[in-house]
Amino acid sequence: MKIVLAPDSFKESMSAAQAIAAMREGVQSALPDAVCVGVPMADGGEGTVDAVVDALGGEHVTVEVADALGRPVPARYGFVASRGLAVIEMAAASGLELIPPHERDVLRASTFGVGALIADALDRGAGEFIIGLGGSATNDGGAGMLAALGATLTDAAGAALAPGGAALADLHRIDLDGLDPRLATARIQLACDVTAPLLGPGGASAIFGPQKGATPADVAVLESALATFARVAQASQAETPGAGAAGGLGFALLEFLGATARPGVEVVAETVGLEQALHGAQWVFTGEGSVDAQTMMGKTPFGVAEVAARTGARVVIFAGRVAPDASVLLDHGVDRIVGITADGTPLEQALRDGPAALTRSAAEVCRNLA
Repeated sequence: MKIVLAPDSFKESMSAAQAIAAMREGVQSALPDAVCVGVPMADGGEGTVDAVVDALGGEHVTVEVADALGRPVPARYGFVASRGLAVIEMAAASGLELIPPHERDVLRASTFGVGALIADALDRGAGEFIIGLGGSATNDGGAGMLAALGATLTDAAGAALAPGGAALADLHRIDLDGLDPRLATARIQLACDVTAPLLGPGGASAIFGPQKGATPADVAVLESALATFARVAQASQAETPGAGAAGGLGFALLEFLGATARPGVEVVAETVGLEQALHGAQWVFTGEGSVDAQTMMGKTPFGVAEVAARTGARVVIFAGRVAPDASVLLDHGVDRIVGITADGTPLEQALRDGPAALTRSAAEVCRNLA
């Protein structure tokens, strides 16, 4: 019997690679002759760098860049030298969680640090990029990233704009002559589950600005500023789904760097070779910390189930928390959903004991496989 082990990380408990190790131990204790193939997974958010690095034998690179407010911060990305592939989570440089709540300033938050990560990866020989767009503190339309990569954004007097989305209200000219020439041949995939356009009531400022501390007045300022950015850029990508992701960073990547946007779990599954691994497998074990009905909206376990449907492998989802409405997954290609934590277990204990609980659960499932 061949079983593919393709979990996401279990947040604050174990990485995808650690979850694979726990699953493998459980499978082999119950089915010693089973062939286990581990494929670390993620959905484009936190854990994407680790999943791809672990799957492809890459390395972690840490560089000092500017956070969203221009302060130095160590940021980590993944690099797979054999493929010239860089994997970047934009939140590593310009993430909301890096800024204490009382210091957040969405009007002047910048994606400059993301551009610095891209530049460092280019220096290492990257020609292919996967960029995860979740968790941003920014709403600058990617202007800061462009500046870090050599573009110049100026006002009517020819002065460079200050960092942040609000400053785009004064934008008069975008000069791309200094843009790093290596970007012209780079292939950039955006791991992005957000379908928002850049502008409008469903756009970057209106939908996501308040989550980053924007008041209604701030949202109006940012919306107007991004509209100016799109007008000066003579934009063709402002309405593209995903342009509004990460405060409009998706827009700059699509408009100026020729990126393509796809659901994150699809990007990761393709990159780590999940479908190839599933050929000939009878079962695939996947999972993450919590599953519910929203798991169908681009989360790893459902993405794995969609790939498994093409190969005939049956799917078991393991999770620390299983919400009652998760049962809807059983109508969409999932064979079983297994909670690994007993009801009433304190969270701290559940996180600490996650690997052992996953091992026990995998063994129990294997003893009852039909």
